Amino acid sequence: MTVTFPKNVLRGTAISVGIALLATLISSKVDFNVVLLALIFGIGVGNIIKLPQSTTSGIKFSSSFILELSIVFMAFGINYRSFIKLGLESILLIVVTITITLILTKVLARKLKCPGSTGWLVGFGTAICGSSAIAALAPRLAKNQNDIGIALAVVNLYGLLGMLFLPVFASFFLTDVQTSVLLGSTLHAVGNVAGAGFAINDTVGQLAVTIKLGRIALLTPALLLFSATFKNEHQSTRRINIPWYLVAFLIISTVFSIIELPKELLSIFKDISSFLLSIAMAAIGLKIGFKSLFSAGRKGLIFGGILFILLVAFAFILIKIFF
Repeated sequence: MTVTFPKNVLRGTAISVGIALLATLISSKVDFNVVLLALIFGIGVGNIIKLPQSTTSGIKFSSSFILELSIVFMAFGINYRSFIKLGLESILLIVVTITITLILTKVLARKLKCPGSTGWLVGFGTAICGSSAIAALAPRLAKNQNDIGIALAVVNLYGLLGMLFLPVFASFFLTDVQTSVLLGSTLHAVGNVAGAGFAINDTVGQLAVTIKLGRIALLTPALLLFSATFKNEHQSTRRINIPWYLVAFLIISTVFSIIELPKELLSIFKDISSFLLSIAMAAIGLKIGFKSLFSAGRKGLIFGGILFILLVAFAFILIKIFF
């Protein structure tokens, strides 16, 4: 299992790092998703400024290897113990909603003719944990990095809308416990869940985040299952080829679900993962043209909206039956 480093990566990598630093600075001031901000800035720079050919290898390095490295650091935040503590009903609900979402993803991506790998990336992000899930699956699946940009934008948009409107919807039909389960099992990112839950009250917020962490714990088996079942059309052999970063992800997430790390160290690893992911998204943005983004983005928005509404509907029905 080898990792190759291209020559002359400094210029393109430095541009990507610079954009990520700017996004980090602004995000800390305006409380906006730093990963999405880095992607937006990257798209802006890449379309406004014609970058020299000498930056190409560094941008490619940042959008591939640094993306994979961010996923490795992401593994420190996965904790299977939080999943086991949820109880049988919550675990079954999470597993069923994730399964339904992925099945719907496969069906809708065909029906709506969602371009490239955009549908699978949006579906994976919707099912599990938003941007992090998309980033984790992207190196394995995305042939066109426009798909990654579209998927990130779509998932973050509906995560924000869900954070604003789901608590209002739930207040008419659900108890506090049911609301917690709905928010934790449907919203895209931890920030969305926390924002929606704690806006209602602390009890709803804490339970909703716990449910969400259970979903995140399933990122590892979901990635491994996808790697085992997804057949690359250029791959003639049936041998399962799991990339290095997924092997590292599995080992780290398993070991540190058993061995508890100090919260301070976990926070450092989370910040490292976030910054590396911002660098990768900045680099991906640098390669996305406005024309291709707009032409493919419309279908991605429609697909993501329908998928999210169906997920909420299925989760709502299951919650009313079992909670």
